[in-house]
Amino acid sequence: MTVSRRDALVLGGVAAVAFAIGSASPAFAKNDSAELIKAFTGGKEPATGKITLDLPEIAENGNTVPLAFSVDSPMTEADHVTDVLIVAEGNPRGGVATFHFSPASGVAEASTRIRLAGTQNVIAIAKTNDGAVFMDTKQVKVTIGGCGG
Repeated sequence: MTVSRRDALVLGGVAAVAFAIGSASPAFAKNDSAELIKAFTGGKEPATGKITLDLPEIAENGNTVPLAFSVDSPMTEADHVTDVLIVAEGNPRGGVATFHFSPASGVAEASTRIRLAGTQNVIAIAKTNDGAVFMDTKQVKVTIGGCGG
């Protein structure tokens, strides 16, 4: 069987469109947690301590997983937390939430619910006004899928 030049061009165009659609799909997205963390920390290696991440060890439903964190900080003008980044290593996109604080916040803590695609590590990174970064990591075992699961 021979393929005409016209048929080859049409097939090539169809393949290119299929590739472009597949590349843009979240199902094919590469988790970007490492890049998000590097950008947030400015390449600094986060220290452990100061931030405490509270998540269930087992989440019965990945669609609604309770998350809370607190950062040990005096929250004064001279010493305060400015931002906290939450990332999920196993979601199609790693970024879950970013929280912003100021001395007027009084405390550096928050709680919310997140979606997790499956069993994975969740990471919280706190940044202080002097540029120090602190991290806590917890693994959550998800029994019913969340993001696309």
